[in-house]
Amino acid sequence: MLRKRLVINLFALCFSMLAVSSNPILAETALIPNITGPAEFARISAPDDVQKFLKEHIKLPEEPFANNMAQRTFLRRTKHEIIELLSTQGYFSPTVTFDKRISNKVEIPVIVIDPGPMANIRSVEIEFQGSIADDETQQDEIKKWRKAWPLKVGKPFLSADWEEAKAVLLSQVSYKKFAAARIVKSEAVVDKENAQVALYIVIDSGPVFYFGELEIDGLERYDPEMIENHRPFRTGEPYSKELMHRFQIALQNIPHFGNVSVNIDPDVSKHNASPIYVTVTETKSQRIAVGGGYSSNNGARAEVNYSNHNFLDRAWNFSTLLRLEQKRQTFFSGVNTLPNENNIYYALGATVQRTDIEDLVTVRQRVDAARIYQTYNTQWQYSLNWQREEKRPDGAINQTVEALAFDWRYRYHIVDDPVNIRRGNVSELRIGGGLDSVFSDQDFLRLYGRQQNWWPVGKRDVFYLRGEAGYTLASSRFGIPQEYLFRAGGIQSVRGYDFLSIGVREGNAIVGGRVLATGTAEYTHWFMRNWGAAAFVDAGSAADTIEDMDLFLGYGAGVRWRSPAGPLALDLARGHKTGTFRVHFSMVVNF
Repeated sequence: MLRKRLVINLFALCFSMLAVSSNPILAETALIPNITGPAEFARISAPDDVQKFLKEHIKLPEEPFANNMAQRTFLRRTKHEIIELLSTQGYFSPTVTFDKRISNKVEIPVIVIDPGPMANIRSVEIEFQGSIADDETQQDEIKKWRKAWPLKVGKPFLSADWEEAKAVLLSQVSYKKFAAARIVKSEAVVDKENAQVALYIVIDSGPVFYFGELEIDGLERYDPEMIENHRPFRTGEPYSKELMHRFQIALQNIPHFGNVSVNIDPDVSKHNASPIYVTVTETKSQRIAVGGGYSSNNGARAEVNYSNHNFLDRAWNFSTLLRLEQKRQTFFSGVNTLPNENNIYYALGATVQRTDIEDLVTVRQRVDAARIYQTYNTQWQYSLNWQREEKRPDGAINQTVEALAFDWRYRYHIVDDPVNIRRGNVSELRIGGGLDSVFSDQDFLRLYGRQQNWWPVGKRDVFYLRGEAGYTLASSRFGIPQEYLFRAGGIQSVRGYDFLSIGVREGNAIVGGRVLATGTAEYTHWFMRNWGAAAFVDAGSAADTIEDMDLFLGYGAGVRWRSPAGPLALDLARGHKTGTFRVHFSMVVNF
């Protein structure tokens, strides 16, 4: 019996050795001692950077192979995938072999990879055909594009970078004039022996395109003129993708439409007057909205808003708002006309508001009318308002003020992204005042300016500077509405101090003074796409005279989150003068 068992065991051993030797993939190496660890059924062995890349794209088995045939099929298929994947990373001469390991007493296959040398770029040749080649005004642009080409000679070749560079170049060519530009030839010739790649690309610009007439689809209640008046270009002007984008944004920003699509006809036979196709979906003309929120300036908020976007069947915007905040309560009703062909519209409104901030209670009634000129990045506004204000400072004399004031406002902004700004600037100037002889209790003239700048730092970070200054020319602050005086403190001012807590003391209250100056320096580091942290310093003051100004300094740090509406900020700031800490919650971009 013992001899019989020995013969059976020897036969089984020979059969297993024969099975190993008969597997052409695994037979080239011998077994390696046992390796313990988590259950696995195949392994990749490669340099760290290559292994990390492959593990993101190669799916290893999660259960044992059914048989040797299944294992051989997996290894052959995976070898082919690895060779293709490594070629996208510039490795065109990889060596892929197979080994075996014992893991948890189970024999598993190991894919051993030597990626070989990474290929570098040997030469770059970029050619242009079509109208752009003969356009003298485009030669400087062509030189700029060639100089900015990111895949320089000697740099490693990556397929993703090659595809992105071609797409960017085509986008640059088609951005202005050449709406039908296309890549007619692109080659990446690989020299495996010397690990080099020669790049060659040809772009045909096609003819110069000119804006034609609008062809509008989707209008039911509104006149096509309202869309015509929003377009930032005229028929016959050279095509510009930026102007097309501005046109679409302008239409999306008005409440009359839900979905908006703006496209140019790319047919080269129509390039002299290419039609612009505008497709819109009209929204309901009347809407009631209810909302709520919180800010550290005014506390909790609840509001209800009724709007009618087709007021008097003229597509005017009528709105009525009731907003209740802990420190401020507002009722507003107003109507805006649509912009005309000169980008001018008119606004008429009435407001009743009560505030209770820093022991100062104000009750204001206001009526105003405005003429507004607005383009993509510029706004000029002329307005006339009459207001009556009751001022009730705790511990001081109550006062009722009336004023008929004329206001002029100019604002210019150019930013890369209105929601998440990394580069850009915003400038604002305001001048307003009234005369004692024309329905005002005192002569006054208010001057105000603000400047905001954003600069990108590295790939993600942002450095931000803000400065503002104001001065009200008058014999005294009495007899002037608080709107035409100045207080500071809180969000968008000097953090570390309560909202509007910096100003002139009357009794126990803080009221507005005639002088203001504040500034901010802030650095934001984005750890991930949507999460970041910021450090900041705020400084400034508000007083009745320049001599009375006393510097208030605040500094701290906070968390940033990119919400769909824009970055939200939660800041902890210390007021240097008081030594106290305050939490500020706000929307970061507010201009």
